[in-house]
Amino acid sequence: MAGTTVLDTTVAGLMAELAALEEPRAREINEKHGDDHGVNLSKLRAVAKRLKTQQELSRELWTTGDTAARLLSLLICRPKAFERDELDSMLREARTPKVQDWLVNYVVKKSPHSEGLRVAWFADADPVVASAGWALTSERVVKKPDGLDIVVLLDIIEATMKDSPDRLQWAMNQCLAMIGIEFPEHRARALDIGERLEVLKDYPTPPNCTSPFAPSWINEMVRRQAGS
Repeated sequence: MAGTTVLDTTVAGLMAELAALEEPRAREINEKHGDDHGVNLSKLRAVAKRLKTQQELSRELWTTGDTAARLLSLLICRPKAFERDELDSMLREARTPKVQDWLVNYVVKKSPHSEGLRVAWFADADPVVASAGWALTSERVVKKPDGLDIVVLLDIIEATMKDSPDRLQWAMNQCLAMIGIEFPEHRARALDIGERLEVLKDYPTPPNCTSPFAPSWINEMVRRQAGS
């Protein structure tokens, strides 16, 4: 078609390919978790592997607003190529859990702006944005804890986790577990907080999987570390 650029054709072609990969059953399952797409993630990764890294195509796919296209976008991007404000805007646009999770884990954690965004998001009034700040804080607890005030983190978790919205609660619970696992000196308090608040205590957990209930999670990982 006259006037159509190669990039437009590529985006249009990929959108059609993603639509063809749509599986009703996959969408039904994903929608229970707040994700509005039905593309098998293994097939999505195969498309990304074929495309390899293409930063501008990644940006074009992101602007479609389509969840499957955004997931593909995050797989073919160059994380260090994004500016801080761009990542901040992307997070605020990423309202589905899987897109936010991949954005934080596959892109922001590899960005030179990661720490600045962690601090800003941690204190954000939007609980979805704040959950990303807590996810990045959990990463620091495990990999770069120097400079973190673990006691203050535990204070915040103890005071607010029980009544926090789901995604923020989940991220805070993960941070609680990581503190209990990584810091023996704070383990007793982390276990006590988890036992008293009972967050995710009854979360359905498949056989042979570790429960997200913080005391169970902490004890199991500590047991494995002792065994190794």
